[in-house]
Amino acid sequence: MIEGSAAAGPVPDDEPVSVLFTWRVMPGREADFERWLEEINQVSSRFPGHRGVTWLRPPAGTPAEQRRYHCVLRFDNGRHLSRWLTSPEREVTVRHLAGIAEEAEQRETTTGMETWFSLPGRPVLPPARWKMALVSFLGVYPLILIFNLLGTEHLAELPLPYLVRAAIIPLLLSVLLTYLVMPFLSRLLRRYLY
Repeated sequence: MIEGSAAAGPVPDDEPVSVLFTWRVMPGREADFERWLEEINQVSSRFPGHRGVTWLRPPAGTPAEQRRYHCVLRFDNGRHLSRWLTSPEREVTVRHLAGIAEEAEQRETTTGMETWFSLPGRPVLPPARWKMALVSFLGVYPLILIFNLLGTEHLAELPLPYLVRAAIIPLLLSVLLTYLVMPFLSRLLRRYLY
């Protein structure tokens, strides 16, 4: 639901992805741009993997030459994002912007661990990396302690090849972090993170 003319960088095919677009709207064309926002949002939402969009408008009183609209678009993976970015539907819709607005800055794409840090139903820019590292540590450390207390000695007793046994804890850890721990921590610590 958002783009202009700059090409998006390569994104993974199997990870959630967010893209930040920045638009410079021509003075006096704000109402036209707002109508275009509704149009592009409707078109992009029909594409597979679309997870929503957040538009950030410039604060009231911002001088016209400094007004920027920011858009964070989320898709479930890079393949679906690429399908939208290269679609004829998007191309036609973006053409409607001629004389109204232009993409003002290079697009920024985030994937992987950064997508752990989002609020439910609200795509957002990731927090500072040092904050992500600290919160990740708060999620990983207790799980490692629990695994060490409850399970590592039992894993050694399993009649499985070493490589299979060694994969069990990282597999459990990644599933727990992705689906339970990190979503919980990102909601709990959202004021700190954002």
